[in-house]
Amino acid sequence: MIRLRVKEIAEEKQISISQLAKLADVDYKTVRKIFRDPQVVIDLFTLDKLCWALEVTPAELIYYEPTPPLIWQKRLEQLAGEQKDKGKRRVDQEERDYEQEEQ
Repeated sequence: MIRLRVKEIAEEKQISISQLAKLADVDYKTVRKIFRDPQVVIDLFTLDKLCWALEVTPAELIYYEPTPPLIWQKRLEQLAGEQKDKGKRRVDQEERDYEQEEQ
């Protein structure tokens, strides 16, 4: 997951949405949108302006937590389910083999 830390950094520096919009020369609605949704897509030009206004680097402004894409999460869940089914089938087969040996 990648998200912007604009709100957190602005709050740490006690900068309001309107102050940041003026400092960065970015539309107020854009800054408000970034505050409300830290995963909003912005262009590099806006990112550069926000970094300058907040006196931070892009690395400080962007938070990254590795997460597999949704398609991979679903596939991993599917594989886990398949492994569970294989294990259950193996146990069932072992029980049948045992019962046949007992007869």
